[in-house]
Amino acid sequence: MRNLHKIGILGFLFIIVSCSTKKDAFLNRKYNALSTQYNILYNGEVAFQQGIQNINSRYEDDFFELLPIEPLKFERSRVKTTDFISKMKGPGAGFSSNNNTTQETQSPFDIAEQKAVKAIQKHSMNINGKEKNKKIDDAYLLLGKSRYYTERFIPAIDAYNYIISNYPNASLINETKIWRAKAHIRIDNEELAIETLELLLKQSELPDQIREQANTALAMAYIKIDSIQEAKKYLWRATKTSENKDQKARNLFILGQLYGKEKIKDSASLVLDKLINFKRGPYKYKVYAAIELAKNTISDSSTIALLDRYRKMIRNRDNRPYLDGLFYQVAVLEESRDSIDLAILNYNESLRKKGAVKQKTYSYENLAKIYFKQLDYVTAGFYYDSVLQISPNKQTARIKRIERKAKNLATLIKYEKILKNNDSILSLALMSKEELQTYFQDYIDKIKKKDEELAQRKLNAISFGSSFGGQIKSSKTNGKWYFYNVQSLGYGKAEFERVWGNRSLEDNWRWSDKTIISKEEKQIEVVDNQKIMRYELSTYLESVPQTLKEIDSLTFERNKALFELGLIYKERFKNRPKSIKNLERLLASKPREELILPANYHLYELYSEEEEVKSNEYKNVVLKNYPESPFAKIILNPKATLSKEKKINEDSEVYKIAYRLYKDDFFEEAICFIDMTIPTLVENNRLISKFELLKAYAIGKYQKKESYIAALEKVAVDYPQTEQGKKALEIMKRLKK
Repeated sequence: MRNLHKIGILGFLFIIVSCSTKKDAFLNRKYNALSTQYNILYNGEVAFQQGIQNINSRYEDDFFELLPIEPLKFERSRVKTTDFISKMKGPGAGFSSNNNTTQETQSPFDIAEQKAVKAIQKHSMNINGKEKNKKIDDAYLLLGKSRYYTERFIPAIDAYNYIISNYPNASLINETKIWRAKAHIRIDNEELAIETLELLLKQSELPDQIREQANTALAMAYIKIDSIQEAKKYLWRATKTSENKDQKARNLFILGQLYGKEKIKDSASLVLDKLINFKRGPYKYKVYAAIELAKNTISDSSTIALLDRYRKMIRNRDNRPYLDGLFYQVAVLEESRDSIDLAILNYNESLRKKGAVKQKTYSYENLAKIYFKQLDYVTAGFYYDSVLQISPNKQTARIKRIERKAKNLATLIKYEKILKNNDSILSLALMSKEELQTYFQDYIDKIKKKDEELAQRKLNAISFGSSFGGQIKSSKTNGKWYFYNVQSLGYGKAEFERVWGNRSLEDNWRWSDKTIISKEEKQIEVVDNQKIMRYELSTYLESVPQTLKEIDSLTFERNKALFELGLIYKERFKNRPKSIKNLERLLASKPREELILPANYHLYELYSEEEEVKSNEYKNVVLKNYPESPFAKIILNPKATLSKEKKINEDSEVYKIAYRLYKDDFFEEAICFIDMTIPTLVENNRLISKFELLKAYAIGKYQKKESYIAALEKVAVDYPQTEQGKKALEIMKRLKK
């Protein structure tokens, strides 16, 4: 026992001596290296890999855009930071304060960084300027990578530089140079990254893994500076080896996208086919490569072959996660072959499948375009609205463009709805009392019949259970006794309630005052009363306008809608037939005087393109009945320059145009129109301040608050004595408060 005690003491002293980081002895080097690798660094690497897995699980590729070479999206939410270390051993480590979170909000990369710092602090053996612990360079590399993934690229570069300066012969020196180059790319220092990587690739003996990583990083740098040809060259070189099958598949897909953007369809198809045939490649990339091929079809025969391939893929159960994209591409190909009905069918199938939101926005948009081409503007507007409702990012140029189209269509839909409703009501107002009674009685009979059919279906569902689609499940016991048969029991219960109502289980239950009126029954009573009103002829007869004032109001609204629709179809959608149809119908309905002149002028313009006889007919109306109007002067001498004061005055049609643009939410167009108009005005024209204030209002509708205030301030300063200047000053003060 005494000997064992001595051995234990000696062992303890041996461990204490070997723990020292100040002595350059074999035991000290081995102990600290083992402690660094298998204790601290191991846990740090585990945390780092967990962080990588978290990124990969959250990251979703947008296959409608050029994929990034490095599938990485930085999204960090740090609540509170603490400086858990004040100093690190070794110059150039670049450890800065406020770079770690509290325990509650630490990411795996934070933990990995802590472990790397701990390894460096406790086990670094920097003796006489040389590091004797061979695992400390691994700790610095882990430190740099952890900082890279937490978006702290400058401190990451400091860590990489420390390795390159102090461990030039380390086995991981080339990997470190690649990581440093990637960090430089992230901080827009692509030139230095390219220079470093090209020097690295000049080395004759590089492992395939390092060569692949260096070529991939170079491609990343060249894409960032829009040097696509160089990027393609290095992507090709990176794909010659397949040390990293995920990255190789990604590189091939990006190559196919780059060739596709350059319209080099043969090369794009070649690269995508290579990816499809890459046996070790991830299945996701193979499927999307097959989908991407649709963008590079060059003939009808290749389109038909692709359609057959997609239909086979749709039948394959393994492709269920990708059905939205497959149906979408089938629809695109069918549309390119002018099979519009099949295209609509497949776009709708794509929408019904689970998938990415952006995929659905493209299906909705393409459906909107189809209906727009078919001149079904109302349906097109609904589909554009669907894009805006589900789109997560409203600030992209594509969504902004769709938003403008939707606004155009929203105005059109509003007036089409007014036109339809008022036409229906006015047609009823023109009927005699007998005709109205017949018309509404037919309608009442139809809704009564539908209500009775619906009530019977509900009764069947309650009475006969699941055999009629109800929720009551049939019992396995179908005995002869009444209460053993669920179907018979349900039927009997429903029949009892129909005859006797809801009664409590007590004596004299037949008495009339024993009926229980529940909350639900009161609601049913309200519904029944509403039904009775639906069935009453007087309900409908009373809703038809009778007075001349009501009919005139509806007629005016209808005529105004016809005029606005005529202008919208003429100016915004260039739909000449529909514009002519609405304006001619307006004139046929004998509108108010204020609509007759502009309607005739616009019809003159519409017909002047093709039918001279009709054009002259409307021109003569303007010249004969309104010879002093601006429209008549434009017709007689369109190139004449009228005096600026006469051309634009307080009641000018030009200001009305600008105001109409603003009112219809065409804010950018209104500003552009105002900027073109103001220089044509005579100095000190009272209309200038009105234009300037309208321009400020338009700016306030779609630009930042600061821009709105600046525009108002200009009006207030330039026109302080005008009504518009005072109004601008008042609004500006409210905004600043």
